[in-house]
Amino acid sequence: MEKVINYSLFTDFDIALFKSGKHFKLYEKLGSHLVEVDGVKGTYFAVWAPTAKSVSVIGDFNYWNDHQHRLNVRWDSSGIWEGFIPEAQPGMRYKYKIKSNNNNIETEKADPYAFYCEKPPYTASIIRDIDHYKWKDQAWMSYRKDKNGLDKPYAVYEVHLGSWMKNVEENRFLTYEEFAVKLVDYVKKMNYTHVEFMPVMEYPYDPSWGYQIVGYFAPTSRFGTPEGFMHLIDQLHKNDIGVILDWVPSHFPSDDHGLGFFDGSHLYEHPDPRKGYHPDWKSLIFNYGRNEVKSFLISNAFFWLEKYHVDGLRVDAVASMIYLDYSRNEGEWEPNMFGGNEYLEAIDFIKEFNQEVYKNFDGIQTIAEESTAFTGVSKPVEFGGLGFGMKWMMGWMHDTLQYFSKETVYRKFHQNEITFSLAYAFTEHFMLPLSHDEVVYGKKSLIYKMPGDEWQRFANLRLMLAYMYAHPGTNLTFMGAEFGQTKEWDYSTSLDWHLLDYKPHQSMQGFMKDLNGLYKSTPALYEKGFSSEGFEWISFADHEQSVIAFIRKGHDMENDIVVVCNFNEVPKKNYRIGLPRKGKLSQVFNSDMKKYFGSGLSNSKELIAEKKPYNHKPYSCEVNLPPLAAVYFSLKS
Repeated sequence: MEKVINYSLFTDFDIALFKSGKHFKLYEKLGSHLVEVDGVKGTYFAVWAPTAKSVSVIGDFNYWNDHQHRLNVRWDSSGIWEGFIPEAQPGMRYKYKIKSNNNNIETEKADPYAFYCEKPPYTASIIRDIDHYKWKDQAWMSYRKDKNGLDKPYAVYEVHLGSWMKNVEENRFLTYEEFAVKLVDYVKKMNYTHVEFMPVMEYPYDPSWGYQIVGYFAPTSRFGTPEGFMHLIDQLHKNDIGVILDWVPSHFPSDDHGLGFFDGSHLYEHPDPRKGYHPDWKSLIFNYGRNEVKSFLISNAFFWLEKYHVDGLRVDAVASMIYLDYSRNEGEWEPNMFGGNEYLEAIDFIKEFNQEVYKNFDGIQTIAEESTAFTGVSKPVEFGGLGFGMKWMMGWMHDTLQYFSKETVYRKFHQNEITFSLAYAFTEHFMLPLSHDEVVYGKKSLIYKMPGDEWQRFANLRLMLAYMYAHPGTNLTFMGAEFGQTKEWDYSTSLDWHLLDYKPHQSMQGFMKDLNGLYKSTPALYEKGFSSEGFEWISFADHEQSVIAFIRKGHDMENDIVVVCNFNEVPKKNYRIGLPRKGKLSQVFNSDMKKYFGSGLSNSKELIAEKKPYNHKPYSCEVNLPPLAAVYFSLKS
């Protein structure tokens, strides 16, 4: 048996932090690290396996023989096995062979802290140094706080890298380096402010879309190397585009090489299936009450923020974490100590995660995908909240899609569906999502959710997006929506870029580019997006004509924007709206312009507010409302 040299990166303080759930940079200690010991270069390995009887490192350097390199267990009851192996060099594959004290169960596991993994379906970890990459985004990092604040524009482009675009000639995925050209150029051209990547952490099963993760510290090797992904983020930052990553601390798969039953015991998952098994996704749930697991998860968040310079984490499936009875029938869950259905340990973990990342990383945001009415999701922890920066507004999404799916003749009976969100719009910091979940198999693409003929479908889609961008909050749309993708999203195939050969889709793309550009340059649409001070109703009760009108406000009254939406296909000339003060209206955006495949009905002249009370306002004026369209006006004194 080859001797594993006794060596450690851990101090007693590291161990104390780890055991108390307060070590948030475990990726510097656990895993595989290239070091030099007594002038000899090799790799230090460390793995947490407290119920193990023995742990061997198997890999390319020992012909996968588990008798060659057995790690040493630490004396301090931390459950960490470690040691230095000179033969293990960069680029070599490895796993841990763990024999458990639990009935001598043996497992072969990928390294939970590996920085790089084999390309699926292969499952080994790969020794990799990721600290030699030279970042070039210093300018962005220096002013990120000013670009990424809650009073700044968020026009987010949600991307699934595997299906955004493919190399058709070679029938393969694009590489991170190719995305750094094609995707970055496209996002910049389309005037988006941010991209959100569906999970890029290594996952074994393509149909999971990345939400079943085994390599929490490794960007998937499907598209290349860790440095390739760093380069992609670098290029986005150099073009002033923020990067949000989907992060999945809610569950993980039970694949043999993954975290499940790691050392022959329920190490990362909760041992009670009522808390440790997710019935919907057939996956395992982290044990949020275990300190070492909290250190693992918060370290993982720190890792992407520090090592990959990401600007935000969108936390997946928060509702499934905070409720003990989520997707469970009576008898399948146990109330907490107070008799309620809140998962107290998970809630404490979420609060600590948010507090720590905001304290340690300037200018970042966390965003919750939370689908219930749980209070204070985006309220600071010190004021009783969960501490997220933003929360997805799932109620708005559901009501809006339901409303727009109706034939226009019936919309007058459902006015409340399109206005109800404003009754609670300022209870949280809301992001309005039209995400991948709404266009997957069986749900139809956005364009085919719309009623009517081709012209009406495109008019409805433009109207919905223009209404969305004018609504208080920030905005997220899934790839393909910007040009009217007709097919439902399929993770295994590229978007239908050939549709851009046709005028309606070209026009739709041009519309989205202009809408993003206007939004970014119009402070009234984002400066007070989370405050009732930034919104004022003009009219929400004209259900007979299916019209609503409101004002968006920024810090400067002279930048106010009046928004009027006609959800009916009947054009309305000389439609009177109330105004709060004397001034002039000038059309600044119209979703019905001919260049957008619209009818071209417009308001070409400056309109003067009359001293004629209307809609409970002291002034008013008449505007032209195109069919199935939203019109934005500036209101100047």
